[in-house]
Amino acid sequence: MNFLFPTFLFGLSAIAIPIIIHLFNFRKYKKIYFTNVQFLKELKQESDSKSKLKEWIILLLRILAITCLVFAFAQPFIPSDKKVSLGQKIVSVYVDNSFSMENINKKGTLLENAKQYATSIVNSYNSNDKFQLITNDFEGKHQRLLTKEEFLSQLEEVKISSSIKQINDVINRQQDFLRLNNCKNKHIFLLSDFQKNVSRIQKSIIDTSILVRLIPIVSSEINNVYIDSVWFENPVQQFNTTQILHAIVVNKSNKEIVSGSLKLIVNGKQMSINSFDIDAESKKDVRISFKVKDNGINNGVLKIEDYPIAYDDDFYFSFNAKSTINVLVINGKENKTAASFKSLMQNDSLFLFHESLETEIDYSLFSKLNMIVLNDLANISSGLTMELQKFISQGGSLVVFPKPQSDFKNYNLAFQNLRLPQIESKDSLDTKTQLINFEQGLFEGVFEKVEARMDLPKIREHYVFKGSSSTLAEPIIMLQNGQSLLSQYSFGKGKVYLFSIASNDQYSNFIKHALFVPTIIKIGVLSLKPISLYYQTSANQSIEMNSKIAYKDKPLHISKINSTIDLIPEQKVINNKTMLFTQNQIAEAGHYLVSQVTNTISGIGFNFNRKESDMNFYSTDDLKANIEGLNLKNVSILSVNESSLMSEIKEINSGDKLWKLFIILALVFLLIEVLVIRLFK
Repeated sequence: MNFLFPTFLFGLSAIAIPIIIHLFNFRKYKKIYFTNVQFLKELKQESDSKSKLKEWIILLLRILAITCLVFAFAQPFIPSDKKVSLGQKIVSVYVDNSFSMENINKKGTLLENAKQYATSIVNSYNSNDKFQLITNDFEGKHQRLLTKEEFLSQLEEVKISSSIKQINDVINRQQDFLRLNNCKNKHIFLLSDFQKNVSRIQKSIIDTSILVRLIPIVSSEINNVYIDSVWFENPVQQFNTTQILHAIVVNKSNKEIVSGSLKLIVNGKQMSINSFDIDAESKKDVRISFKVKDNGINNGVLKIEDYPIAYDDDFYFSFNAKSTINVLVINGKENKTAASFKSLMQNDSLFLFHESLETEIDYSLFSKLNMIVLNDLANISSGLTMELQKFISQGGSLVVFPKPQSDFKNYNLAFQNLRLPQIESKDSLDTKTQLINFEQGLFEGVFEKVEARMDLPKIREHYVFKGSSSTLAEPIIMLQNGQSLLSQYSFGKGKVYLFSIASNDQYSNFIKHALFVPTIIKIGVLSLKPISLYYQTSANQSIEMNSKIAYKDKPLHISKINSTIDLIPEQKVINNKTMLFTQNQIAEAGHYLVSQVTNTISGIGFNFNRKESDMNFYSTDDLKANIEGLNLKNVSILSVNESSLMSEIKEINSGDKLWKLFIILALVFLLIEVLVIRLFK
C-alpha cells in the first residue's frame, strides 16, 4: 500500500491525545457512606476489572479511529501491476480516422465511438496533465501539447480522411513526440479498428519506457462491396470504336450479392450498365462494353451502391481516344517496298507516320517514337546501333527486315549489340509457313476463327540464325523446315521483332499477304506504352507524359475538374520524357487535368487507396496473442465500455484508492465507541 500524500501521516501523532486522557483520569469521586461494607468488597473487585477492560477498549477504538482518519487524508492506494509513476503525465491519443472507421455499430460510426472513448480517456486524467492528439493525417497542429480543453476542441474537428498509416508509423510518431519532453510519465493510447493489413506491431519499434494501450473498436457487421481495379481489354481506345472495360468487384462480407449493378458514366453521360452476382468473401471480373463517342480526353467513372462504406463505390479513370502510334520506317537505298508501309500507315489515323532513307536519319526524332522499322538496310552503322539500343531499352519496338545479300559481318555486329542471334547462312530453298503461335501476345484476339488450312505466306529465300545462350527468343511464325520467320526478343523495356526474310516480294509474298497488315498493326499497337487509367490519392505518384514538355517559365498544373483544387507538381525530365510527381498533394478522388496555361495536355483519374476496403480486422484475442508473442510488457489492451474504460484508466494511473474505505472505518470505530460507552456498564 502506498500513499498519495504521505506527509499527512504526521497526523498519527494525534494518537497521543487519547493515550494521555486514559493515563490521567481526572474524574472526581463522591463518598457514599454505608453501614456495612462487608458485601461490597467482592462487588468492588469485579467492577474495577470491568472498568479497566472498558477503558482499554475505548482507547483502542479511539486510536483506530484517529489512525483511519489520518490514513484517509493521506489517500492510500494499492498500486496497479502496471508500472505507473506519480506526478504529471503526458498522454498521446491516436484516433484512427481512416475510411474503414465509417463502419457502424450500435453506438454509431466507429469514428464517433473512438472520439467518445478519447474524451473518456482525457477526462480520467488530472487537470495538470498534458495531451497530444494524432490522426492519420499527421498534421502539424497535432505536434504540440494540449490542455484538456484544447484536446477536446481539436477532437471535435476530426473527420474521416483518405490517409492510411501503418500502426508502426503511428507509434513511432507518438514516441518521437513524447521523447522531446522530459516528463517521466508518458502514455500512448491507440483507438482503431485494427485492420490486418496495417496493424501488425513490430517489437523493434516499441519504446519500453512508454506505456502503450490498444483500444479496439469493433463494428456490428463487417460488410463492404467495392471496385478494386479497372482495365481495358484493348490497349488502344479510338473514337467511335466499341471498347470492353474490365472491373474487379470485391465482396468483403458474409452475404452473397445478387443482381448488383455496375454503372458506367463517361463525360457525365451514362454509357452502360451491367448486373453481377458475387459469392460471399470473393471477387469477380465484371465486363462492361460501351462505344467511345468523344474524341480526345474521356473521363469515366464506374459506380456501385453499397452501405455504409461508400468511399470505394466510385472508381475514376481517364483515357485519350486520340492515341497515335508514332512510327518511323527507315528504308534502304535500293528498297522497293517503302510504298507498302506508307500506304498501310499513312492513311490510318492510328499511326503518325514518318519515313527516311538510311543515309538521312533524324536521330532527334527517336525520343518521340513508339516503333521503328528497318526496311532492307544495306548496313547498320555503329551510330544507328547505339541510338537503337537507347530507343529499345526505354520501351520502344524495333522491326527488322534484313536486306537480301547483305553483309553478314556488319549485321552480326549490330545484332550482337542488340542481343539478337547471329546470321549463320542463307537458305534459298522454297518453303512454306507452317505454324503461327496464337498463344503469343502478338496475334492474340486478331482472328475470330482459326482455320485448320489457312493460306499462309510462301518463302523463297530466308536467313538462318544461330542462337546463343543469352538469346531468349519467342517464336511467332515458324517455317516448315523448323526455322523461324518471325521471332520476338526482349531488350530492356522494349521489344525487337526479327524477320528472317527481306521485305522484297522477290523473296516472299509476305508483304502482299493478308497476314502482313495485322502483323504490323498489332506490333504497332503493342508498342504503345501502357498508360495508367488512374492513380492513387495521398501518395507520391509518378505520372509520365508522352513527350518532353518545356516548362521552365510555364510549369504544368494538375487541377481537379469542377473544383478549386490546383497544384504544381514536381517536374523532371527523365529519358526525354516529362515526369510529374504528386508528392502526396492530392487527397481527393476524382477527375483531374494536366495543363500548361490554357493548353490541356492530359486527363487523370485519382482514386482512394483500396487498402481500407479490405474488411479484415484483428480481434482482441489476435492482438493479445501478438503482444504476448512479442513479450511486450508495456503494451496492453483495454476494454471499450465507456464507464469501465474511465475506471480502468484511473486504476492504472493511481491503483485502487482506499481513502473512502478508511473514512468508513473511522466512522465505524467511533460508532462502536459510542455503543461501548452507553451499553457496557
